[in-house]
Amino acid sequence: MRATALALAVLLPLAAAADPVPEPTGYRMEAFRAPVPETLSGAFVVDTGQAEALWRAGIAFVDVMPRDEKPANLPEGTLWIDKPRKSIPGALWVPNVGYGRIHPDRAAYFLAALDQVTAGDRDAPLLIFCREDCWMSWNAARRAILDHGFTRVFWYPDGTDGWAWEELPFENITLFELAE
Repeated sequence: MRATALALAVLLPLAAAADPVPEPTGYRMEAFRAPVPETLSGAFVVDTGQAEALWRAGIAFVDVMPRDEKPANLPEGTLWIDKPRKSIPGALWVPNVGYGRIHPDRAAYFLAALDQVTAGDRDAPLLIFCREDCWMSWNAARRAILDHGFTRVFWYPDGTDGWAWEELPFENITLFELAE
């Protein structure tokens, strides 16, 4: 009896800590590096094995990891060098589209990138990711579904962290830039 009580005392806090994160009704507005829900309404949630199979099948991968922007008040002559983004080979890097609220220009940028990787086909499959415990990918995948009408969105919540744990390949990927 005593061992059972002790086991319960140890396991109950662990069970409480494992409670799933609820899926919000809107976009996550802050604390973007935090545990994410296990679900995303309208999306297919995939693990690393499934993501790898989709990658090998050649579906579009969109990395929404944020990018540091060059400060507007940087003193003249200061050298600004963008950090390269190591990611899943072939992915298109579309940064700063996963915030809870984005400027209409940023939303148009996101849509242009999605249209490029899907040839404008809202029913084409695409996979959106960032890092583990990153709401940027959850928000971006939700935005692709709700705001832009994509119907076959795969969300990979483990992102590049899960990819690295399985020792899958990485490469420096290209930043999506709008044609002028």
